[in-house]
Amino acid sequence: MNLSWYGALLGLIAGFGLALAIFRLPMLRRPSLESRLGPYVRDAAGPGAYDLSDRTFTPFPTLERILRPYLASGARGLERTLGGTSLIRRRLQQAGLDIGVEEFRVEQLLWGAGGFAGALALSVMVLISRGTNAIPLLVLCVTAFVAGVLLRDRRLVDQVKKREAKMLAEFPTVADMLALSVTAGEGPVAALERVANVSRGELAREFKYALAQARTGANLVQALESVGDRTNVSILARFVDGIAIAVERGTPLADVLRAQAADVREAGKRQLIEAGGRKEIGMMVPIVFLVLPVTVLFAFFPGVIGLQMISP
Repeated sequence: MNLSWYGALLGLIAGFGLALAIFRLPMLRRPSLESRLGPYVRDAAGPGAYDLSDRTFTPFPTLERILRPYLASGARGLERTLGGTSLIRRRLQQAGLDIGVEEFRVEQLLWGAGGFAGALALSVMVLISRGTNAIPLLVLCVTAFVAGVLLRDRRLVDQVKKREAKMLAEFPTVADMLALSVTAGEGPVAALERVANVSRGELAREFKYALAQARTGANLVQALESVGDRTNVSILARFVDGIAIAVERGTPLADVLRAQAADVREAGKRQLIEAGGRKEIGMMVPIVFLVLPVTVLFAFFPGVIGLQMISP
């Protein structure tokens, strides 16, 4: 690396320090109306308020406390750029995460900052070793930041899918337990309480939430319908509708629960058969491209060696 690159790097550091000093001048960092009124209306703040005082996102709480205003402003900028607040809030509910949209935006910002830091370290190493053009490396850093933000969103989608798969796996057993409790003479609320207390899993967690809503004054049918609204599992939505209809009309609830459990088991069998059919095509790849060529080679190699030995 020649002296010009050292001078450019020093100039970049000096420019960054000068810009930071100018931006932090008292005349340029006057508190906004929101920051002045925030401490007095924090209790009445809506869902868009970025109050991150009770949450730590990194293993460095002291540094995070210092950078918390910048994290909040960065999360607000990310929210204005990406949007989709209602979709993110629904996905967080479906994933069973006890965080808000603002906290998720901060996590996205941190994931993007991690990708940017890794790309920046790689770019500095490339500049020091080879001295190439800095423009592609800058594009690499920006791309790494965007990739980190998108990866956090992709991880949220994967968390939703994993939780839905767990709920589907737990559903037949939970439905059978509810049927046994109802057959033994317990009412719907008592049966749900018993199953929610003795079970461990995502479905039991949803039932506990529904029972908590029922205890606070909501109707049991409405509480169960909210479970179907929070999840994206069609089978669970039909199960909740079946319980609601049985409670409202007085139909035998145990028969409904057993039928729902049987439907879920049949759906699970169909999914296994479909997954096996998809995996069968994937299993042909190593056979065709690895096992078959090796078999042909072992079959023809002795003959080729024999022909070479008898040939003049």
